Amino acid sequence: MPISRRSLIKLGMAGGAALAAAPLLAAGGGPAAARQGRPLRILILGGTGFTGPHQVRYALARGHQITLFNRGRRPQAWPAQVEELTGDRETGELDALRGREWDVCIDNPTSVPHWVRDVADVLDGKVGQYIFISTLSVYAGNATPGEDEDAPRATYEGEDPMRETRASLIADMSLYGPLKAECEREAERRFAGRATLVRPGLIVGPGDETDRFTYWPVRLARGGDVLAPGDGSDPVMFIDARDLAEWTIRLAEQRAFGAFNAVGPDYPLSMAAMLYGIRATGSAGARLHWADADWLAGQGVRPWSDLPVWIPGRGDSAGFHTRSIARALASGLSFRPLAQTATDTLAWFQGQPAERQAQLRAGLPAQREAELLAQLARRGSAEPAAAGG
Repeated sequence: MPISRRSLIKLGMAGGAALAAAPLLAAGGGPAAARQGRPLRILILGGTGFTGPHQVRYALARGHQITLFNRGRRPQAWPAQVEELTGDRETGELDALRGREWDVCIDNPTSVPHWVRDVADVLDGKVGQYIFISTLSVYAGNATPGEDEDAPRATYEGEDPMRETRASLIADMSLYGPLKAECEREAERRFAGRATLVRPGLIVGPGDETDRFTYWPVRLARGGDVLAPGDGSDPVMFIDARDLAEWTIRLAEQRAFGAFNAVGPDYPLSMAAMLYGIRATGSAGARLHWADADWLAGQGVRPWSDLPVWIPGRGDSAGFHTRSIARALASGLSFRPLAQTATDTLAWFQGQPAERQAQLRAGLPAQREAELLAQLARRGSAEPAAAGG
């Protein structure tokens, strides 16, 4: 079932003892770990979305001074003093940043190049490091397994990337990867020698409003017969938002520059290992029924959105879930266990209002899954021997 790069971009946007660990403790670098160097003055652009609050809390726990800049539409309660500035980058309202200096700027929400250009105009010479949260979608292709950060980036083919807006991007999501790549190039030009490019893949964990990983802990906790994609051998990669956020702060402490792929875990993980690992955190007795990728395609079942996380590990998508993370690991990226991410995600979702729980935003609706399982049973299926029971 070949999947084009354009399709991947569209699909991607549709964005034990371990369980007793304290919420702010990363696998190898939480607040208990020694901070490197002096406290930093950190400016976070955004800061109230999915990963931002984790960055703020972790940085505060490590003694840094935090300033947030955003539109002020999602106020948060913080465990220590945080300076909050308001403005709007889409309309160029950046006056609150003028005349100020910071050691580090972390840019979380940017997806159009003029946002990078405009903030660079204001912060020129005023920050020692610019950390841009990018995406694995900047790569030109996903066919080659194991590629690192030097793989070719996507090319914007429009008239002028600086004229693209959030509205134009929402209207044509095929622009997402190319525009993110242009954002990176602008960051490298404007913050030469001071830019850090962080390229996460699927960001997961408690607080994820897309449900692109949440579907699986929720579905397996419900038990019964579960439709699972492929034969279980396809590779998967993702990153807990807390691990991404905490490592980003440590990159600032290290003054680590350059590009880094930001996914995990730090060992090969298959779809079967992920699903059975999640299932092992509960006791609902879910029974997985594996369905061939080509059969699923014939039924109109879409990878990544209908059966989240999964992308067939072959053809044009053979390298999608196999990007090298050697640089990130060398710089201290660490991961909490899958069991903790799954358990925390399920607990968060079960704490949401009933109307939110009633409609998952990714994955197969229950009725559609039941129909597919019935068809699969008539066709005859068995779980792959390698995947277990």
